[in-house]
Amino acid sequence: MKVSDKMTRNPRLASPDDSIREVARTMAEIDAGALPVSQGDRLVGMVTDRDIAVRAVAQGKGPDTPVREVMTPEVKYCFEDEEVEQVARNMGDIQVHRLPVVNRDKRLVGILSLGDIAMGEGPRPAGEAMAGISRPGGQHSQTGGPRSGPGA
Repeated sequence: MKVSDKMTRNPRLASPDDSIREVARTMAEIDAGALPVSQGDRLVGMVTDRDIAVRAVAQGKGPDTPVREVMTPEVKYCFEDEEVEQVARNMGDIQVHRLPVVNRDKRLVGILSLGDIAMGEGPRPAGEAMAGISRPGGQHSQTGGPRSGPGA
């Protein structure tokens, strides 16, 4: 099955200039833990609820802090025409819960989450991805691992 068959289409976007308060409200409104960050028609980052907690609140930054100060600028993504099972394996390898989905022109067309995979492909691919995501030493590890990659 292709990613385009399971992804969430027309994702809400954040701007680097949005405040973290606005982004948190949007996340609450749509019940999501992450938003792609775009500038013009370019995907420039991802911001997660965890980014807001760890990179803003824990460091004493206020609610008017711009997203650009807390987002993860390195964006991992997948293509809409890739096989879901392969993307699920990749998500486990790179330890992310969700990926922006782009077309071959690299324009954002959706988001693929572990939940989307579990609903479409069953528990095996999603479980395998989760096992990879959960292994120690990921980018949001409490063991002090590196801080690069997408905000997952």
